[in-house]
Amino acid sequence: MRTIDFAPLYRSTVGFDRLFAKLDTLAQPGAAETYPPYNIERTGENAYRVTLAVAGFSDSELQIELREGVLTVKGEKAEDADAGKSEVLYRGIAGRSFERRFQLADHVEVQGASLKNGLLHVDLARIIPEALKPRKIDIAVVGNENKQIEATAA
Repeated sequence: MRTIDFAPLYRSTVGFDRLFAKLDTLAQPGAAETYPPYNIERTGENAYRVTLAVAGFSDSELQIELREGVLTVKGEKAEDADAGKSEVLYRGIAGRSFERRFQLADHVEVQGASLKNGLLHVDLARIIPEALKPRKIDIAVVGNENKQIEATAA
C-alpha cells in the first residue's frame, strides 16, 4: 500500500512526472515504462517540446490526446501484409503498441505535433492568464504634505 501521494506535485511539473512515476513504481519494479524513449526540451521561456522516438510508425498509427492536464500518446501498429513473406532473424526495431502519458503543469497547452524522421515532436506552451500574471501596483502617497516649520532666532 502506498502511503505517499505525489498528486499535488504533478500539477507543477512539465516532464518531471517521470521522476514521480518512478517513485510510484518502486514497489512494482516490473511495471516501469521504457518504450518509446523520449526527450523533454525547453525551447523558450514558456515553451517546451516532447520528442518521442517512434521509428516504424506512420502518422495514421499514432494518436495524441490531451485530457484534464494529461497528454497521452498512443501508437498501435497496423498488421503488416508483408509479414508472412519473410522471416525476421533479429528484431531490434520495436513495433509493439504503446501508450505514454505525461502530466502537464497548470496552464500548459499543446501547440502542435509533427512527425519527422521517426521522431514525433509535440510542442507545448505555458500560457499564463492575465489574472495570474504579476502586475505592478502603484503606491499612492497620502498625508505627506510638505509642511514648513517656522522658527525664530533666539
